[in-house]
Amino acid sequence: MFEKFEWILERYEELNMALSQPDTLSDQARYQKLLKEHAGLQPQVDAWRSYQALLQEERQAEDMLPDTELGEIAREELAQIAAQKEAAEKALRLLLLPRDPNADRNVIIEIRGGAGGDEASLFGAVLMRMYMRYAERHAFQTEPLTMNMTELGGVKEAVFSIIGNGAFLRMKYESGVHRVQRIPVTESGGRIHTSTCTVAVLPEAEDVEIDIAPKDLRIDYYRASGAGGQHVNRTDSAVRITHLPTGLVVTCQDEKSQNKNREQAMRVLRTRLYEKMQSEKDMAYASDRKGQVGTGDRSERIRTYNFPQGRVTDHRIGLTLYKIEDIIDGDLDEMIDALLAEEQAKRLKELSL
Repeated sequence: MFEKFEWILERYEELNMALSQPDTLSDQARYQKLLKEHAGLQPQVDAWRSYQALLQEERQAEDMLPDTELGEIAREELAQIAAQKEAAEKALRLLLLPRDPNADRNVIIEIRGGAGGDEASLFGAVLMRMYMRYAERHAFQTEPLTMNMTELGGVKEAVFSIIGNGAFLRMKYESGVHRVQRIPVTESGGRIHTSTCTVAVLPEAEDVEIDIAPKDLRIDYYRASGAGGQHVNRTDSAVRITHLPTGLVVTCQDEKSQNKNREQAMRVLRTRLYEKMQSEKDMAYASDRKGQVGTGDRSERIRTYNFPQGRVTDHRIGLTLYKIEDIIDGDLDEMIDALLAEEQAKRLKELSL
């Protein structure tokens, strides 16, 4: 482990030199590439330097042990340093874990009502608001891509993006089936109903990564339907894009502009193709996803929201929090941090085997 950090420090210093060279400054593409690598190494370098400083303190305290007056003070310091070293070494091991290549990407979230009819759709709207509130708390931006709402304000299907550094790292654990247990507003008998929604969290692909040939697309324009403003049913602004080789279909009708709807639909299509490509061609990536807390599969029930009991339970790690109102208002950090810690613990265990 120590040899790896010495190499990282050496590379970091090389990058410092390279970034100050005139030829690098004049080549913006190279400069940005090196700057990104430099920033990526910063956490490892800071942690390694802090650890080295701790070792220096340890040596100084050990030198004081033979001193009759300072020996007791030295022993107290060494006890404190031992605890700090253990925590620092664990942090260093975490920093050496392979980083999810999609960690810093923006995400596209897809929410669909499952079992439960109108109640499932209404719960979908609750989940959508929860994620948007969470994004707001973290200064992420949100952008709706396509919305298919019910007359009651529920979500049949909602697709939206969350934009911000580290969005996928935080949101990836939300993929799966979310179950709600509550008394619907339409229930006159006071019975608790159980409904489900499916959530998919996809890392957003960039244009340069997915090359989509125009001949592989069938693009249909039609009139939008449902709630949406004065343009509904008056212009052929809605867009349906079919990717012929895979059969993937994406629709978008939220914008008044046909071109804007086409751009949004292409973003979603590109992201779905990226996920498909990663799952099929990159076995290491697929293996890593299965190694996360739970599989993230959309058929897996990952979480239950029980309103009568005021609790939310994540079934992958057996964590129950009795603060359902805070959670559905976007306070997801305690849940997500626990999932992240569990994943890290499993990967550390695998690393030590």
